[in-house]
Order: sequence, then C-alpha cells, then structure tokens
Amino acid sequence: MLEYEIAGEFLTDIKKKFREGDEETIKAPKLKRLEQGGRTMEEFVQEFQKAAKGSGYEGRPLVEEFKRGMSGTIYQKLMESEW
Repeated sequence: MLEYEIAGEFLTDIKKKFREGDEETIKAPKLKRLEQGGRTMEEFVQEFQKAAKGSGYEGRPLVEEFKRGMSGTIYQKLMESEW
C-alpha cells in the first residue's frame, strides 16, 4: 500500500527530509569560494557573516577562511602592523 495518494505530497515530504542539513551543504562551499575582491572590508565582512551562519564553520577554521578571503594587500598590512 502506498503511503502517499498524491505525487505532490511525496515530493514535498522528500524535499523536507533532504532540506535538513542542506544549509550547511550549500553555505560551506560558498564560504570557501568567498573573496573580498573589489569590495570594501565592511562589505566583505557582511557577506562573510551571512555565508558563515549555518556553514558549520566555527573557531579557528572560520578565522582561516576569513583570512584566506581577504584582499592580499589588506591581509599583508595587518600582518605587518604592530598591535
């Protein structure tokens, strides 16, 4: 006996079940591809925060992704500055 009478109900149920964890599957690769490019640091930070939320990244790995995505010039200046 079929549990679903309408194909639409079946598809809706499948989408719900596979959507769980989907945010991390989508956001983690986006975070890894994210680069500052010609954006201001403020714009980059905002986009990075959006991509980071739900990506599964936190702590040191998240910081490393942020540094990797920064403009090379800005990153270099930060590394050379005295704190």
